[in-house]
Amino acid sequence: MSDLLPRERKAFILHMSYSFLEGILAGLIILNEFVFAKSLRGSDYQLAVLFQLGVVVFLLLIVMNEWLKRIRDKKGMLRRAALLTRLPLMALFFFPRNAEQMGGDSIYHYIFLLIFLVYFLGNTVIWPTINLFLKTSYRHSNFSRLFSYATSLNKVVMMVTTFFYGWLLDMDNYVFVYVFPAAAVLGVISVSLLSAIPYEPKDVPTKSAGLWLSVKDSAMGMVRILKTNRAFLDFQVGFFIYGIGFMSSVTVIVLFFETGLGLNYSTVAFYKNGYNLLAIFMLPFFGRLMAKIDPRRFAVISFASMLLYIFFLTLTQYFPAYVEFWDIRLYYTLIFYILFHGIFAASMALTWFIGSAYFCSAEEAGNYQSVHLVLTAVRSLFAPFLGVAFYQLWGVTVALSISMTFLAISIGYMLWSEKKVALPFSPET
Repeated sequence: MSDLLPRERKAFILHMSYSFLEGILAGLIILNEFVFAKSLRGSDYQLAVLFQLGVVVFLLLIVMNEWLKRIRDKKGMLRRAALLTRLPLMALFFFPRNAEQMGGDSIYHYIFLLIFLVYFLGNTVIWPTINLFLKTSYRHSNFSRLFSYATSLNKVVMMVTTFFYGWLLDMDNYVFVYVFPAAAVLGVISVSLLSAIPYEPKDVPTKSAGLWLSVKDSAMGMVRILKTNRAFLDFQVGFFIYGIGFMSSVTVIVLFFETGLGLNYSTVAFYKNGYNLLAIFMLPFFGRLMAKIDPRRFAVISFASMLLYIFFLTLTQYFPAYVEFWDIRLYYTLIFYILFHGIFAASMALTWFIGSAYFCSAEEAGNYQSVHLVLTAVRSLFAPFLGVAFYQLWGVTVALSISMTFLAISIGYMLWSEKKVALPFSPET
């Protein structure tokens, strides 16, 4: 780290601190869908909604993107967003601690969904601003490398948290009512650390416009980016196709783990920790690789690894041999699921969060990420429900085969685009 400029070093320390605390929250939230299915006994479609909430909120960026650009005090904006969206997690403390009150169409299902809707709303402010702060603090040559180090720390902490959280959940299926109130405080602290990253805005428009005019300006600005940057448009088209495959598979996998294989919390945590452990070791490699190749080719690595991990997961139905140890059931086919999911987790951690920044200048990084997030939200409106519908109509194999088909199409499209459309901009800043 001796080659870092003073501004990079300070930003990196704060970025790492933020990543550490966010890793704790990520380690808790990564089991959310399984908690909702197993402890809260939510329905299949409610489970799809829970997954959907984390991304559908980014539709608001159509309204908010212009507003975010005009706010000069982005540090204060982050701190306020943390208080408003993280503290409601404390309400989980008042949930009942027994299965009887969770069965059927319980009001607690909807309160749980509402609490996490508010939580995810904070990401509409936080995530685009992360790209802006870091892209203006890190030089291009260090951007993906430093981001990969912070992401590696995040995953280490997430892995440890997931292990202990899964273990606690097996002892008490309702321990989340005690865990999340403490996590609320950590969430406020983590975003406050992020807000301390040095950032001096360029000229910020002060002109006030009506709501609908701002929405129109924001939407037209996003459309303009896609119309004038063909390589970025292709990147988003490929990502959109991949996203349908991804989002239609996630809920099906949770349901398969719960109803198909009957796994306990410790086993699910073991699988999640297994692929995240591999991701930790691979992240520095992918961080260096991303700076050297076209981001569309880098995305192909993510898409292909996901196709393979879904393939081996599907095979578990037909080759159900396993070994059991420490109350953990390890299926032999899921060893390959862990391997390819690790590659996916490492590469997608970079592709999804900072891939868009490689198509633009530093000051445009937040705008480009907003476009990416909005398109992610659009596909979340229908893809999770498609997955559940396919699962209920035709079962796990057909539902996951459809997901794999979308992934194969996205791979072909990205490779075609890289061959036909050159990158119009090289952000060497």
